[in-house]
Amino acid sequence: MTAAYRIRNLGCAACAAKMERKIKALPGVHAVRVNFLTQRLTLEAEEARLDQLARAAGEIIRKIEPQARLQLPDQPAAKGATP
Repeated sequence: MTAAYRIRNLGCAACAAKMERKIKALPGVHAVRVNFLTQRLTLEAEEARLDQLARAAGEIIRKIEPQARLQLPDQPAAKGATP
């Protein structure tokens, strides 16, 4: 299954590439794309593990770029944020 998530405050293209490499290394990830221009993470994994892997990806994103946040479906968007 493939899911797309918004990454808020992603400010570095090199960081996006590093995030992509680290997330791709997670067990269970079939494919991943971090697009700096669209501020999106596209994650392909087994449906049963998708939520767990998305949360792990969010942790990786925060470690690489502390101000960046992965917008998960169960989290409300920040005030003033654009979709």
